[in-house]
Amino acid sequence: MANTPEGLKYTKSHEWIVEEDGILLVGLTDFAQEALGELVFVNLPEEGDEVISGESFADVESVKAVSDVFSPATGVVVEINEELLDDPGLINREPYDAWLIKIGEVTDQEELLNAEEYEKVCAEEE
Repeated sequence: MANTPEGLKYTKSHEWIVEEDGILLVGLTDFAQEALGELVFVNLPEEGDEVISGESFADVESVKAVSDVFSPATGVVVEINEELLDDPGLINREPYDAWLIKIGEVTDQEELLNAEEYEKVCAEEE
């Protein structure tokens, strides 16, 4: 079973979220990176771009496929994780440290899951 830390929030599309002072950090879960395989490329938005809850804001490319990453909230990208542009494999090695973007000015947020609820979603997909 994939690693699902308590204290984070999750989406059904396999993103994790943590809020720090009104800013949302968004990354890919351990389940997602495991399903995707070795990541070779990450395409992130620009700082200042608007993201919309439930819509794709980025894509990740693995040796298997290209997959969209969906925003858990509507807001503005205040920072991107530039490290991932040079080393997308960080997501495979440290999925819960390798955040993709930070979202500020949040106006809408999809319903998020706790660790237990998210594990049930993963179990249904296995």
